Amino acid sequence: MLEHLDVKLSKNSFLESARLGVIGGSGLYQIDGLTDIKELNIETPFGKPSDTLRLGRLGNMELVFLARHGRHHTFTPTSIPYQANIWAMRSLNVRWILAPSAVGSLQEQIRPLDMVIPDQFIDRTHQRPLTFFSEGAVAHVTMADPFCSTLSKLLGEEGERLIPEGRQLHKGGIYLAMEGPAFSTRAESKLYRSWGCSVIGMTNHTEARLAREAEIAYASLSMATDYDCWHESHEEVSVDLVLENLRSNALVATKIVNSMAQRISKIRPHSQAHSSLKDGLMTDKEKVPYKTRQKIDLFTRPYWGSYS
Repeated sequence: MLEHLDVKLSKNSFLESARLGVIGGSGLYQIDGLTDIKELNIETPFGKPSDTLRLGRLGNMELVFLARHGRHHTFTPTSIPYQANIWAMRSLNVRWILAPSAVGSLQEQIRPLDMVIPDQFIDRTHQRPLTFFSEGAVAHVTMADPFCSTLSKLLGEEGERLIPEGRQLHKGGIYLAMEGPAFSTRAESKLYRSWGCSVIGMTNHTEARLAREAEIAYASLSMATDYDCWHESHEEVSVDLVLENLRSNALVATKIVNSMAQRISKIRPHSQAHSSLKDGLMTDKEKVPYKTRQKIDLFTRPYWGSYS
């Protein structure tokens, strides 16, 4: 595996200076061990990100951390400025994103405090911006496999090594993305189970779509806090239950992020996501309005040239 990744690197030297991004979910508002920290306020064409972005070093890796809901948890899953968050990450040369997030389990074998690295989504949101491309520009990126398989494989290897005894890491599974902020009804929870979904969350799907358009490799570390509300022999999901398990999961997630940073710094893995726009841009660049070209220039520059 390492030799394969090294060969990829030799053909993709742009990754030598790339940074790792971490979008921390509920309960994960900072990364312990981050040094030489700079707090960056970034203005984007899509508004302000959820919080300042913290640029620092984790061992030999430059890392950019962003609290998904804001460091004081002030954004609902719907109101998170997803486009601004991903644009800001890419503007700082982030080309890999790890996304630790709290989820509910929809399957008996995925117990609270277990972790899942999903490989598929089902989207049940309906109030989210799902693309950077509109207002006269159209792009269709491939989302058949919405998570980066290379990054997810590395995450699985490090997670399996570091997860505490008594917990389990599940590789693969379907992430059901719901709108929120309320938790599911019992009927909804049972419906999603019947679809074969593994976990339920409110954020990762939107990030993954936008990250693919931004040519950033994206992988999720989904941390189970509860059994949603379908499991009749377990207590129903509540904020107190979620918070208690979030604190425990955050400690493990931090260790895994630290280990992943060192792994990525050595091998600089290439992903198919790093060229996802190559065959996805549909509109003739000469037909795209000036203001739209300015907003998406960060992503289209390799294919359309710089536009000022």
